[in-house]
Amino acid sequence: MGLEMVNVHKTYVTRGLRKDILRGASAFFARGERVGILGRNGSGKSTLVRLLGGIEAPTKGLIKRNMTISWPIGMAAGFQHTLSGADNARFIARIYGRPIQETVDFVEDFAELGEYMRMPMMTYSSGMRSRLALAVSLAIDFDCYLVDEALAVGDTRFGRAFAERIERSGLILVSHSPALVRKLCTRAAVLDQGQITFYDDIDEALATYHAL
Repeated sequence: MGLEMVNVHKTYVTRGLRKDILRGASAFFARGERVGILGRNGSGKSTLVRLLGGIEAPTKGLIKRNMTISWPIGMAAGFQHTLSGADNARFIARIYGRPIQETVDFVEDFAELGEYMRMPMMTYSSGMRSRLALAVSLAIDFDCYLVDEALAVGDTRFGRAFAERIERSGLILVSHSPALVRKLCTRAAVLDQGQITFYDDIDEALATYHAL
């Protein structure tokens, strides 16, 4: 049981110009494991996150999901920005079959948005959107959490709660921070030139990344 990428290609065409982001990338993420994917700026990390989260479809290839996967938490993707934080929490609770009022109460208490909880997300700062996304994700119990590098996991209430949750679940962290990958992950990969290369030894992955 897990998440599998099979020969995934992703190409964008803008103003007649073709840009290949992924070139036949394949990977398997087992349920419960914590994997860090390192990549330089422009390597396609954000595109990879959107593909794994189902926000975009591959140009070619398959992504097979046999476990529940969160939306990309650092991106606050999948939310309706014209709706309030409370309405978004209700909507997501319905999608995942969670008790609606219990979910809203948890999110309101954890995110600490105050009066903004009932205001449209378009009025939120980027930090407030990330807090809402993290609070809702913690209320759902996913098999695997998909996190981009925008999420700062430090010695805060949010960081500690998230670290406790991924100890019981899994994690796919897409980042350019070796320190964050070393802290949170047990396996690592490097995204470069449209390919994902996995390393069982995190030190080997970090050395490869530093050499890029």
